[in-house]
Amino acid sequence: MVEWCKLLLPLSLLGGIPLCNFLVHLLRRITSGGDQSKAIGSRTSTDRGITILYATQKGTAAQLAGRLAKRVEAKGVTPQVVDLAHYDPEDFPAEKFVAFIVATYEGGEGPVATHDFFRWLEEHSNDFRVPKNAFESLNYSILGLGNSVYADKGHYNLVALNLDRSLQKLSGQRILEVSLADEQDGLLEVCDAWIEDLTQIVVQYGNGKALQPVRKAPSAAVVEDSEEDGSDDDGFEDDIQSQGSNLMDMEDLGQAYGKKNKNAELLNPRLRQSLTKQGYQLIGSHSGVKLCRWTKAMLRGRGGCYKHTFYGIKSYQCMEMTPSLACANKCVFCWRHHSNPVTKEWRWKMDDPEFLVTESIDAHVRMINTMKGVPGVKPERLAEAYTPRHCALSLVGEPIIYPEINSFVRLLHERHISTFMVTNAQFPDRIDQLDPVTQLYVSIDAATKESLKAVDRPIFDDFWERFLACIDSLRRKGQRTVFRLTLVKDRNMEEMAEYCELVKRGQPDFIEVKGVTYCGENTASDLTIKNSPYHQEVVRFCEELCDGANLAMGDTYGLACEHEHSVCVLIANKKFFVDGQWHTWIDYDRFHELALGNKAFDATDYMEPTPGWAVFGADEKGFDPAEVRHVRKQKQKAST
Repeated sequence: MVEWCKLLLPLSLLGGIPLCNFLVHLLRRITSGGDQSKAIGSRTSTDRGITILYATQKGTAAQLAGRLAKRVEAKGVTPQVVDLAHYDPEDFPAEKFVAFIVATYEGGEGPVATHDFFRWLEEHSNDFRVPKNAFESLNYSILGLGNSVYADKGHYNLVALNLDRSLQKLSGQRILEVSLADEQDGLLEVCDAWIEDLTQIVVQYGNGKALQPVRKAPSAAVVEDSEEDGSDDDGFEDDIQSQGSNLMDMEDLGQAYGKKNKNAELLNPRLRQSLTKQGYQLIGSHSGVKLCRWTKAMLRGRGGCYKHTFYGIKSYQCMEMTPSLACANKCVFCWRHHSNPVTKEWRWKMDDPEFLVTESIDAHVRMINTMKGVPGVKPERLAEAYTPRHCALSLVGEPIIYPEINSFVRLLHERHISTFMVTNAQFPDRIDQLDPVTQLYVSIDAATKESLKAVDRPIFDDFWERFLACIDSLRRKGQRTVFRLTLVKDRNMEEMAEYCELVKRGQPDFIEVKGVTYCGENTASDLTIKNSPYHQEVVRFCEELCDGANLAMGDTYGLACEHEHSVCVLIANKKFFVDGQWHTWIDYDRFHELALGNKAFDATDYMEPTPGWAVFGADEKGFDPAEVRHVRKQKQKAST
């Protein structure tokens, strides 16, 4: 292959981009022998079968392609399923019937591995040397997978729309209207309808019947090269190639999706099924609770989570809950595999805060009840666990966007349930409006605009400005404030000077630094176990962060606590170091007294001494000596 490149490079330089592209595809065919190793099924182009081409990153399009293949095969039609990442574009002109299932991701582009095909098709459709009837013998249908949250950027299902436009330019025969499935609505209804309709058409085609093309353009399409500006918003021209096409433009599309039915439920059937399978107890139409493994562990006397070590919370009385399962980011380290909606604002039916608090506690109690009879569970702890005393508003999603969040928090405090709220630093106005919580977190996932975009994958265009504004808002809050850093090796651990500047800007009471936990293969992220730092690497990072921050701000921060099991270290402002002792723990009764009163208070008014075993550098490494460390037995290898 290398020798071929050396021979053909001078020719490509002389011939320009078209010749270069031709040579790339020629080399591919020479080296691969035309073998489509990822194709399922085998047939010749003269068969009246169907080729199913899909573009996927998270695996949804691949699953749908498999479902379509099974449906048509059951009807006696031979399918061929190919990932566009492994498809040779030069084979495309020979296709007779193609079904496309294509996903659109950030920036309005398809999966990176499929860019070659889409680039080839666009160049082919715009090449004046290619006859405008080049695809007149091609029957095709397109299913687009997208998310309407990107509509205001003009990116909603853009891959599917551009694909249709390119095929129409070369007279491809659209035999079904382009179907655009919206992740916000759960995808299933549109996808199932498209598969059913297409299956019927494929059967007709397999029986030798001629297919009639559909001229109606997709309702969200844009004809960028139209010379006339259509003004009639009530309908569409019959032919997408008409120069006076009256298609909805992307600005109108963004407004249309922004005005979706406010009574729609966030939890659509597909999302309910997915989250239920993951162990969530779903509350109403947009909330959920889940039982943490540390809750189960501490019920059995096997140790508490880092919040027990750092702040004195009893893990077996902690309820993990969120009033909003939607988020504004798609962080690469998120363990929920991005099955939840993303949004810029609240736009769903809203459940009453009293209902959410009551139902969440009831659901949590039901999950605690399943621990009854589990070997090792301590009866006295189980009895206490039925009365939750802490709520971690950090399960998934962005709880701060729930419109009644202040009422919700106050209802928890009235029940003497403390609150730790985590926000992803995209809603500064909501932070400003937030009433006191026991501890308020802002996720600081990177220290520069470029790395934050790469790690958090935010949906706001002005994400960096919002991020900085949230840090400014946090500094103005009176309760305990925390920077939460999740360290990802090779992604966000190298920007020490910039992190120090953010600390100087926000002046948080605490900085929690945790190594990312590898949660297994995730098609929505390319993280591996190699991206998870060791505890000592996190410690070194914290030491450098303290040194840098103190250099800029004076002797302000120190290493206070660690929880080695969670690969987590707590940096604290030295105002919590009183009389030679750290006071990172919380006097929860005192907090509730202050929160429900009328007087102003600050973080030092409800601090409590940190026990020696929890302090950084102690032999226990953050493991409570009152607990019994449980070491799992290694599985024995089978003898041969």
